[in-house]
Order: sequence, then C-alpha cells, then structure tokens
Amino acid sequence: MSVKLKPIGEQVIVITGASSGIGLATAREAAKRGARVVLASRNSEVLAREAGDLRNEGHEAVAVAADVGETADVERILATARERFGRVDTWVNDAGVDIWGRLEEVIDEDSRRLFETNFWGTVYGSNVAAAAMRESGGAIVNVGSIAGDKAFPLQGIYCASKHAVKGFTEALRMELEAAGYPISVTLIKPAAIGSPLASHARNYLEKEPRLPSPLYAPEEVALAILYAAEHPVRDMYVGAAGRIMTLLGNGAPRLADLTGEQVLFGVQKRDVPARPRQDNLFGPGSRDGEVRFDPDGRSMHRSFSTRARIHPIATLGVAAAAALGVLSLARSAGSCRR
Repeated sequence: MSVKLKPIGEQVIVITGASSGIGLATAREAAKRGARVVLASRNSEVLAREAGDLRNEGHEAVAVAADVGETADVERILATARERFGRVDTWVNDAGVDIWGRLEEVIDEDSRRLFETNFWGTVYGSNVAAAAMRESGGAIVNVGSIAGDKAFPLQGIYCASKHAVKGFTEALRMELEAAGYPISVTLIKPAAIGSPLASHARNYLEKEPRLPSPLYAPEEVALAILYAAEHPVRDMYVGAAGRIMTLLGNGAPRLADLTGEQVLFGVQKRDVPARPRQDNLFGPGSRDGEVRFDPDGRSMHRSFSTRARIHPIATLGVAAAAALGVLSLARSAGSCRR
C-alpha cells in the first residue's frame, strides 16, 4: 500500500520534547501552518502556557504532561490526541537528553536514564504510532543525530543512544514496508543545533559544555521534520557540517578518529568553570520554554543543504541567478579591460 501524506494544514501532529528547542520550534511552525498539534513533555507548566499561547493565536493545540520513558505515558499521549482531534497523522519523536563526560566517569543510573528517554522513548512512541496508523496511514519522524553516524568523545552515551535510534528506525521502516502499512518512517539527522541541549545536559566536566561550531538554528530542524511529515523520505541531514563529518567518518574512519581526538575535547568545553544546573535528565530543565540558547553569542546558520532538498526548484533558480550574475560581472570586467 502506497504512502500518501496529508498537507500539514490538514494534519494532527504529536510532538514529544515539545517544551524547548527543536520540539517547541516544530510545534510552533506546525501550528502556524494550520496543523492541530499535541505537545508532550515532562514540563506541565511550560506546555500549558505554550498550548495556551497557540490557542490564543487561533490555532488548535493541546498539552500532555508525559515521560516518554514510560509506556503508559506514551499511550496517554495517543489517547489525548484521539480524544481531542480524533486521530494522529504524524508522530514526531523528539524528546532527548544529553550527558557531557568521559565514559569511565558517567554512573550507570545516569546512562540508563538517558537511554530511557532517547532510545526507549523513541521505541515506545514509534510502536504506539505505528499501531494507530496501520489503516489510516501517516508519518513517524524520529529525531536522531549525526552522532548516530559518527561517535565523538565526551558525549559517548548520547552517541550510543543515537546509534541505537538509527538502528531501530531502519528496522522499523523495513518491517512496516514489508507488512504493507501506509506509514512513512523518517530519521532526521541534525548537526550542532543552537538549542538548550547543552545547558540542559548533565555535566561531569570541569567546565561548562557546549556544542562545536557551526551552530544551526532549531527552526531549520523543524523545517526538515515538517517536510518529512508531508513527504515519505528515508532520512534528512540538517547542516552540511554534519554531512561532511559523516562522510569523513565513513570514508576515512581512522582519520576521523584522530581528528576527534585532537579537536573535539577542546571545542566541546566553554572557557567557563562548570556551574550548578537544573538539568533535564530526570525532570524538566531550567531553560524549558526557550527554542534557542547559546551563551557564547555565536551565529546560528540556516541549513542551505536542507532548504535545497525542501525547495529544489527555488534553489535551482537562485543558483542560476547567481551564476548569471557572476557571468555578467565577468563579461563587464572583460569589456572594461578591452
């Protein structure tokens, strides 16, 4: 059975991890385009405020306080979506947490909690969504990472969880396709994103953690997620830097290892001593309600490679216009020399 996905404006979209960063950016953009959105995370106060703001703007939204590491909570998200809107058309598994620290230092309790959210939350959400969409069809969009293609130091447990998410997503896609279910399964692979991820992370380092440059805006990931909600694509990178890292890791893995050993220890630390923090490993984080966060004030870039995939005709037009402009300048310069 072929997959036919509805336009965003006709969809009911469930988004986990919707209280900050990529999830919140996706919920706002989906609502702006006319989707009915179900926002889920552990922070009931922030979710209620965000859903209320969306309704005040004329959108349809409902909040569900839930821990995606608990199957009963994930089932309650689905029940709320059905009760309020009658169905689910796209399910976005975005909830995620992070840990900065050497693998030998991270305690087992913290590692297991990270996997409960990042991996098992994706598994529970995907399975619940697949069962709900077997007849009606829809899209499952899992937010992975370039860390699922190429691991790097100081975030080893996070990288392991994203490798697991990639393996699960690929297996799920094959099983649903083989069964003939009209469900699209997409893996989104963001590079370094300027969200509250690092500020929410559990930190074992002596300094404050950070993601290496270049940083891409969380809204760029939201665009990729919503594109996958309308188009049955296998995977999408967000940020050319992440794609380059993956290509290097696949083509020259030993060189990639050596580069990581020389570079990635330093660039993942701010030049600021570690401070007490309300991380989001076991509960809501202190920066919930924020889409962007970068205390160093670095520029957040658009992902032109992602936008080129989303708008190929427009991109070709811009590229053609630029080429014509360069050609015109070259001809003008040649005329002046003559």
